Amino acid sequence: MPVFKFVINDKKESYQVEKDQTQAPILGKKLGETLDASFLGLEGYALKIAGGSDKDGFPMRSDIEGPIKKFLILKKGVGFSGKLKGRKKKRKATTREGVRKRKLVRGNTISTETAQINCTIQTYGAKPLAELIPKAPKAEKEAKK
Repeated sequence: MPVFKFVINDKKESYQVEKDQTQAPILGKKLGETLDASFLGLEGYALKIAGGSDKDGFPMRSDIEGPIKKFLILKKGVGFSGKLKGRKKKRKATTREGVRKRKLVRGNTISTETAQINCTIQTYGAKPLAELIPKAPKAEKEAKK
């Protein structure tokens, strides 16, 4: 069964929660909407949908209506950085003036094709997130190093 991976950003930390698509009542929600996070086990928290990507890794854009995939010619923004690749010089990667590229992006509505949903916290609950969402053992080992 497909799952949604929720990435919840809390200023300096981010947490991941996976939830089955049948248990997550967010199908049809759009980017920018606020939802109650009690279905994730976060009582009292309200989350704002900030972005996401589909099962193939294509990012969601707020300016495309619906759950469709669409080719756009982008020069900046979500889905395209415009940075130079392959430069051998020891300076920062800079953006080239006038670079545009045709990229495939996903619309602003959450569907069954969506794999990852990025959220920010709008309203905090009584307990901190660190208590409600346990860290993965691998992440704790890397933090100790």
